[in-house]
Amino acid sequence: MLGWAIAFLIIALVAALFGFGGIATASAGIAQILFFIFIALFVIALVARAVRGQPPR
Repeated sequence: MLGWAIAFLIIALVAALFGFGGIATASAGIAQILFFIFIALFVIALVARAVRGQPPR
């Protein structure tokens, strides 16, 4: 999912470079949403692993 966030960020930067404001805004918004979902899932996985008693690798 982090890969998708990076891909949408790159799309947003390229669209902004060429002056496509609407596409750049939408792509940046999608990248931001995916990034926060990734962070939330990562934290949930860390907590679940800690609850099970397994240390992080």
